[in-house]
Amino acid sequence: MLDEVERWLERRSWSVADRPTGRLLAAKQAHGTTVSVVLPALNEEATVGEIVAVIRRELMADGGPEAVPLVDELVVVDSGSTDRTAEVARSAGARVVARDDILPRIPAVPGKGEVLWRSLLVTGGDVVAFVDADLREFSADFVTGIVGPLLTDPDVEFVKATYDRPLATESGAPASGRAAGQGGRVTELVARPLLNLHWPQLAGFVQPLGGEYAARRSLLERLPFPVGYGVELGLLVDALHLVGLDALAQVDVGVRLHRHQDDRALGRMAAAIYRTAQARLARGHLVRPRLTQFERDASGFVPSTHAVDTEERPPMREVAEYTRRRRVA
Repeated sequence: MLDEVERWLERRSWSVADRPTGRLLAAKQAHGTTVSVVLPALNEEATVGEIVAVIRRELMADGGPEAVPLVDELVVVDSGSTDRTAEVARSAGARVVARDDILPRIPAVPGKGEVLWRSLLVTGGDVVAFVDADLREFSADFVTGIVGPLLTDPDVEFVKATYDRPLATESGAPASGRAAGQGGRVTELVARPLLNLHWPQLAGFVQPLGGEYAARRSLLERLPFPVGYGVELGLLVDALHLVGLDALAQVDVGVRLHRHQDDRALGRMAAAIYRTAQARLARGHLVRPRLTQFERDASGFVPSTHAVDTEERPPMREVAEYTRRRRVA
């Protein structure tokens, strides 16, 4: 298995510099491929505007004379923000859609995977790229990197971004004395061991839980979407089984700076990721879908119990509203 991973790393692991934007644009135009970029957002007014502005300015046809028009539509899906996320994103030039307005027949539940799943109904690109809305010092390389192999190599179906992910201060700047590779605590403590033990073919992915990835719509519409934190691991594992390792790839885009969550939030994330993996290992049998954590107050340690995401949305092509929309399109 190690030899297979090493071969995959040689054939399917690239740098963003390997595909200049001129080459990407030529491939996009030659094949008539359309690209949608989706930003799932919840209370990200501090960062979403700059991300939208960079994508519009550098990668969309109306961005200006220096733009390389690789992106055809840019959609922010707002999952119930209580701040100015929607206003800021709209002012910066994104189309903003409220999560609850998409597929109202099925009541929405909280979770990132829920937002990504619903976004397929309000986008039309042949390639769909997901980018987290909390990134700081955002570079268009995050988009060109992940869509590049999909525009130039017909055998590639799913591309993850890889990057250094330093721990950061509250302001988002790298903390002094921290190694560049640190920061992905749930990846190193939960996701990477699970993948190496149970899906060793995926051991070569540097950032399996990263929120920046792109895929062909024809693949995404065949995949179930865990509604919460397990969505990245679930999509990666299911894509492996559906299209095989050689259809998966990763691209190094540099450094990712973003807001880090506290340990209790990471614990809930880890539980959801483990549940997602366990469900794929033994369909129909779930471990206890709750997580108890502790916080000290004046009286001692106080337990707090949280539900672990157990719901998954079906492949989008099984949803009548989606199939009707695609037939019309």
